[in-house]
Amino acid sequence: MKFAAIPENVIEKLRSIVGDAFMFLDDETRNHYGHDETEDYVFPPSVVIKPGTPEEISAILKIANENLIPVTPIGGRTGLSGGALCIHGGIGLSMERFNKIIRIDEQNLQVIVEPAVITQVLREAVAEKGLCYPPDPSSQGSCFIGGNVSENAGGARAVKYGVTKDYVLNLQVVLPDGEIIWTGANTLKNSTGYNLTQLMVGSEGTLGIITKIVMKLLPQNAHNILMLVPFFNAKQACEAVAEIFRAGIIPSALEFMERDAIDWAL
Repeated sequence: MKFAAIPENVIEKLRSIVGDAFMFLDDETRNHYGHDETEDYVFPPSVVIKPGTPEEISAILKIANENLIPVTPIGGRTGLSGGALCIHGGIGLSMERFNKIIRIDEQNLQVIVEPAVITQVLREAVAEKGLCYPPDPSSQGSCFIGGNVSENAGGARAVKYGVTKDYVLNLQVVLPDGEIIWTGANTLKNSTGYNLTQLMVGSEGTLGIITKIVMKLLPQNAHNILMLVPFFNAKQACEAVAEIFRAGIIPSALEFMERDAIDWAL
């Protein structure tokens, strides 16, 4: 499907929602938000908008839906799969103003967070309460937790603790027609209706815009032990991993480093 340029009257309607301070039409800003870490790809949106509330996003999506304007949510732009690229132009919807940890519920081991909170910031905040959010993608120091949900990110700890989908309980989402919904409930078990929460996880922003995330947490480990074990070849290393699991030991993380990588690090 081909999309026409955004008419000036629609631009003015969008401007009236967020104001001049949070709407950008200049080439520098459009190019800045037109790429992530995917190599050599740049797709500038026609306009960059930085909403601050779910209601503003709702109003923007209603206008976009009525005028057949593509909308691409943009997070920390650390992805390598092109999930945040505005390949059809249109509206680049930057979520960076949604950057609050709303509540850490120590009693129920849950956290309510907005999508532009940096993953490492979230992990450090819950750790101060003696809690743990296990998924640890390699870009955790700069990626947004909303992007982790949209891409179903994992990390080295996935071998024991799973990936993002295993911790998402409920989502506030703005649908393409502007409706604001919650996808589930703040409970570990919820069998009411369709599992919309897990449908949204990994959908890369194609089904709606995530504005709040409810995630489960775990108690912080009392002790951590790091071991470095050398092997003569990759086959021996793989066999050792299988033996570890057969022995009933489940490490929190496993990382394989080949000789060249170690030499480069040294």
